[in-house]
Amino acid sequence: MDHSPVHSIINRIAFIGNYLPRQCGIATFTTDLCEAIATEHSSTTCIALPVNDTDDGYAYPPRVRFELVEKDINSYRRAADFLNINNVDLVSLQFEYGIFGGRAGSHILALLRELRMPIVTTLHTILREPDPDQRRVLEEVAALSDRLVVMSTRGAEFLQEIYRVAPEKIDLIPHGIPDVPFVDPSFHKDLFGVEGRIVLLSFGLLSANKGIETVISALPAVVERYPNVVYLILGATHPHVIQHEGETYRLSLQWLAQEKGVESNVIFYNRFVSLEELIEFIGAADIYITPYLNA
Repeated sequence: MDHSPVHSIINRIAFIGNYLPRQCGIATFTTDLCEAIATEHSSTTCIALPVNDTDDGYAYPPRVRFELVEKDINSYRRAADFLNINNVDLVSLQFEYGIFGGRAGSHILALLRELRMPIVTTLHTILREPDPDQRRVLEEVAALSDRLVVMSTRGAEFLQEIYRVAPEKIDLIPHGIPDVPFVDPSFHKDLFGVEGRIVLLSFGLLSANKGIETVISALPAVVERYPNVVYLILGATHPHVIQHEGETYRLSLQWLAQEKGVESNVIFYNRFVSLEELIEFIGAADIYITPYLNA
């Protein structure tokens, strides 16, 4: 569907994606983005349409005006009607395959096809080797979107080379970090008992395919050269993983560290932390290792 031109004044923006208090990296990102824009542009009304993965939903703040039911495609169609009727000027979509229903998150297409306003999509995963469903869904999301936001140069390259997206449609906005005053890392290292050590950090909900096992497997060679290295793995196991597998994945990582002889160089913090706590962990780190392998 053709979208109307961008209004000179944007009065209402709708953010689609997971939303706090759901414990999810996308929820944190969507909430932070929505709140930042609402603060910066006080005359613009910002509303949120989160995706529920449970029947009970979550205790959302008033900014949430419509709740999508993950596996109910009719819910996505009703959401499109809601956005069109309520004169939303712009939709900001956070796209990640796993948060929407249907094969490779295809239910979101039922919503996007019906919208009558511009769509700006932030892509949180861009696969180098997508399966046919993943390729089809991402190509249509790209086609239906007026702009695509990526967080790395590699992601922009994948879009052009693999998904045939025109470069002028792509905007690179690196993933940010909280803007806080500089503090000597030694101060924060003392908080976690790693003073005097080189600290590697990964954070986010724990699940397979984020590359944590790759880092642990590489640690023996690193430790041989830098014996004072310690790898902090921060984050609770993803709720979906807990539901289907329990703590099997975390236990496998602990076993791998033991097998590689680096168990004393790996520390797990099995918690979903507040922003304040996260800042302390980031302050203690010398190197941040991104847990995502796909762009």
